[in-house]
Amino acid sequence: MGEKKYFSHETAIIDEGCEIGEGTKIWHFSHIMTNCKIGAGCNIGQNVVVSSEVVLGNNVKIQNNVSIYTGVVCEDDVFLGPSMVFTNVTNPRSAINRRGQYAKTTVKRGATIGANATIVCGHDIGEFAFIGAGAVVTKNIPAYALVVGNPAKQVGWMSEYGHKLKFDENNLAVCPESGEKYQLNKGTVSKI
Repeated sequence: MGEKKYFSHETAIIDEGCEIGEGTKIWHFSHIMTNCKIGAGCNIGQNVVVSSEVVLGNNVKIQNNVSIYTGVVCEDDVFLGPSMVFTNVTNPRSAINRRGQYAKTTVKRGATIGANATIVCGHDIGEFAFIGAGAVVTKNIPAYALVVGNPAKQVGWMSEYGHKLKFDENNLAVCPESGEKYQLNKGTVSKI
């Protein structure tokens, strides 16, 4: 077997059968369970659990104390804030084994999930969506949506650069940092 092309701290545990991309960093006390696929250039913070068969794209940033359970797929450029958590069973009971009932959750490219947020399984997060700190997601979140609260409710739209968008009377908005333009049409935002 060749030299590994990623960094893992000596306290990290990486089970057999994982694929880990070049330049990825895995920090203190994290556990990467069997058959995970982790892309290139990822950063997995301290005390993170990545359960079996989780898929992480390239450049995924995971802050400390995050739990990513089986059934989760994070596409490229996803940000997972400190202590956020995914679930994978909608009706868990200690005495009942529901391992065959894991619900899938996909976090689309560029989405951000804030600190201490909870994503209830079976609900997908759209591209470049922004989940506020402490939010509890109980439904699918559209691309570019800004949601906050428990349960999470949409309060606006976000640019790919992470700025709240302000739409004019023609349903057009411009990102103040990048100058990118966005169109709002029937409850859907797209970059133009």
